[in-house]
Amino acid sequence: MNLEQIGTLQIIVSSVGRFWPVWLAIAMVMGTSFLYRKKLGLYGQLYETNVGLLGLAICFFWLFTAVFSSVIAPYDPISQIAVMKDALPGSVVPEGSGGGVYLFGGDKLSRDVFSRMVYGSQIVLIIAPAATLFALMVGATLGLPAGYYGGKIDTLLSFLANMVLAFPVILLFYLLVTPGIMDTPVPYVMAGVFFLFPIIFFCALFYTRFKNRPDRLYLLLGLTILLGGWVYLGLVFNADPLGIVSIDPNQLNIFIAVVFASSPGVFRIVRGLVMDIKTRDYVAAAQTRGETPWYIMLWEVLPNARGPLIVDTCLRIGYTTILLGTLGYFGLGLAPESPDWGTAIKDASRLLRTTIHPALPPTIALMSFVLGLNLLADALREQSLKD
Repeated sequence: MNLEQIGTLQIIVSSVGRFWPVWLAIAMVMGTSFLYRKKLGLYGQLYETNVGLLGLAICFFWLFTAVFSSVIAPYDPISQIAVMKDALPGSVVPEGSGGGVYLFGGDKLSRDVFSRMVYGSQIVLIIAPAATLFALMVGATLGLPAGYYGGKIDTLLSFLANMVLAFPVILLFYLLVTPGIMDTPVPYVMAGVFFLFPIIFFCALFYTRFKNRPDRLYLLLGLTILLGGWVYLGLVFNADPLGIVSIDPNQLNIFIAVVFASSPGVFRIVRGLVMDIKTRDYVAAAQTRGETPWYIMLWEVLPNARGPLIVDTCLRIGYTTILLGTLGYFGLGLAPESPDWGTAIKDASRLLRTTIHPALPPTIALMSFVLGLNLLADALREQSLKD
């Protein structure tokens, strides 16, 4: 069936127009931030460099695309219109099939490539930053005592970290995200352990700071345990009593795989930073005041290690994004109908001999998001060196 098509200029204009909520949100957030940049610390300093501005703009673009996906995308990412199979970019959907335009064409299952690219940003923006933050919590919680105390604690924790780092990353992920592993208790046990670390971290943070102010301490500990336990039940046991917090088993599998593989790298960075910072004068002053080791680690050492850790976090989110794309391309982890960018590239790969249009949008999306994170990391590194 020959389909009517719109021109290239109309495709570009229509595509740009679909992102109107994103342009509006970027203008509001970046415009306001630019005006008050002097009061926004390290974040505000990013607006003083072209690299920082470009990195922020790209990252905000995909962040707001994920937030407004349902408004931007003209079709459901898994809906199929039979006549649109392998449709070329700009193909007009027949009136009898609902009307509209497949701006970036259709894939082999008659789904809109543009809508799948847009919804794919949600998966990336949920898994990659969240998994990286959990890895940061795990690595920091273990790296602080290893670097501060040294000795047997450092030897044991470093040995465990080196064991994980010595294992080939792709093979490690292949073992952790194979479909059959979800039928075993392994991912749930690992999730149960990893998801405890944020609760432990914040409890230790508040206790060391407010142990002499019980009124505030009990409030903060209560909120941490209550909110942390609520999220913990929803993520690990899928037993959120309110039915708000939950995670798909396939996403949980990838989540814990990323945390497991990334935590040793964060551990080594934190350990090295702590070994350097603990020799500073302000740490000796805290020891002279009689502060506890965990107070010094959490409130004296960790804040002064934030620059390198923020840079590493941005880079690590980029690495995780590439990894998610790789796993999706090999059909591992997420469900086959998932609109994630890696799966979309895999689905389009069979057409590369005849046409490349279904593969280009998710490829460019993945590449641009990682580029934005790398530019942001470069700008943060420059600013942190000035400090």
